[in-house]
Amino acid sequence: MVTIRKAILGIILIAVAIIVLLPAINKSEQKAVTRHEIKIYHHASGQIETMPLEEYLIGVVAGEMPAEFPSEALKAQAVAARTYIAQRLLPGGVENPTHPGADICDDHRHGQAWLSKEQMKERWGTANYLHYYPKIKWAVQATENQVLTYNKQLITPVYHASCGGQGTENSGDVWQTDLPYLKSVSCPYCADPQPIRTVSYPLDKVAQRLQVDLNAIPAMANGAQQPIKITAKTSTGRPKTITIGEKQIPATTFRELLALRSTQFSYEIKNNQITFTTQGYGHAVGLCQYGAKGLAQHDKTYRQILAHYYPGTKIAKIK
Repeated sequence: MVTIRKAILGIILIAVAIIVLLPAINKSEQKAVTRHEIKIYHHASGQIETMPLEEYLIGVVAGEMPAEFPSEALKAQAVAARTYIAQRLLPGGVENPTHPGADICDDHRHGQAWLSKEQMKERWGTANYLHYYPKIKWAVQATENQVLTYNKQLITPVYHASCGGQGTENSGDVWQTDLPYLKSVSCPYCADPQPIRTVSYPLDKVAQRLQVDLNAIPAMANGAQQPIKITAKTSTGRPKTITIGEKQIPATTFRELLALRSTQFSYEIKNNQITFTTQGYGHAVGLCQYGAKGLAQHDKTYRQILAHYYPGTKIAKIK
């Protein structure tokens, strides 16, 4: 009888323990799931949306890289994008002061571009969407949880559209911060079909944007001294410092103020108008997206592509 009572008491205690501990187990599971969710701020609506990390990455790859690129290039982009957002999700990660309550936003100027399914359909058309969405989703799933590390730490995985075939830049030449995995590398297969672009501005508009005296950039006659001088260059030969009159401007600032595609430029002044011709698109540091396309077309895997543009890094898995 005593044995039976003990057995019944044991069963009751087990049942009570399950009832008591079940909420704690559920909370633990919810906490684990939360680590794989992100909060994204949408500029169009002004709302913050919570979504699974991997679903967010599908929208980033769709927004950052042309969907027709080879799958190995898309997978390289997925790993870089996941590493970028992982810095914001892990304890002690990068905070987002611009949009309180959100981990990141959908504006590429603040971080990474992002497209909703509706925006993908609008960009590609419904027919292409049925092909491109599964392709990008597979690229994200094939690299699930993979991130880039250097000395067991997440890297800053910057990337740009096109180096114009000139090779990538040292981070220190662009942002004055030298990182060992953001070194200049060759880009032999940069596949940008239109690396050369031109844009024209009235001289007074250029003077206003650069905050210089209009007389510093007059319409010079042939053979006269050039008003915009490149006074320092990077290791790849791109402009690093630009001088107009007595004012020195970092080439990156010059590019930003004039909305140029890159810092690699030439110009011509005629009839009170200046025409800039640029080569490449972006800051030229880290992964070159069109270069990744070219490497993939030459049978390089996403791992080889990432190792090329981020030398010394390793692929690890976040938990």
